[in-house]
Amino acid sequence: MSHHLLGSRRWTLRTLALLVSASLLSIVPFTGTASAHGSTINPASRNYGCWQRWGNDFQNPSMQQQDPMCWQAWQSDTTAMWNWNGLYRENVAGNHQGAIPNGQLCSAGLTSAGRYRSMDTPGAWKTTTLSRTFNINLWDQASHGANYIRVYISRQGYNATTTPLSWSNLELVRETGRYAPGNTYMINNISAGSRTGRHVVYTIWQASHMDQSFYFCSDVVF
Repeated sequence: MSHHLLGSRRWTLRTLALLVSASLLSIVPFTGTASAHGSTINPASRNYGCWQRWGNDFQNPSMQQQDPMCWQAWQSDTTAMWNWNGLYRENVAGNHQGAIPNGQLCSAGLTSAGRYRSMDTPGAWKTTTLSRTFNINLWDQASHGANYIRVYISRQGYNATTTPLSWSNLELVRETGRYAPGNTYMINNISAGSRTGRHVVYTIWQASHMDQSFYFCSDVVF
């Protein structure tokens, strides 16, 4: 066989291998060290929503027009979506406001060397429509349990499309007791009060297996 044909055949095999790898990547979530944790899945956190909508199609250029906030997030760091369940900090000792600066609430204070920094970007994130009395479904993949779960809602007048989230934009509306280890936790009958329109639901899950705190921004419309 000629060197030209051998080179062409090797190139074809390498191309096929790359295509197969890309296909597998598009359907198999990243399973790094942060994969066995959790997130709010309804209403979806920002990065869980991006993974849910685009995890099987993350190279589709249509994302830029159809879902521009997810587009900028994928471009910033794809592992922020593959590791949608790894957005946490350790050893906060309950001092969440001291550990997480204003403007960095959705990235847990640029945790994991800034992997989730795109979550802090204000803009037209896709929303979940909720009634003024609503539930939160939190997924705990590793069954860590919870010492407590805190639910905040942005104050009326806060504009998530133009302003990064700060603590002063939030009102604490629920703090739960402990949850035994399991895979899903429901926080039921949360009241949004008289809020209408677009808001951010900010959820803090304090895991009970160690001092590990998870932080989730979910964009909603009441």
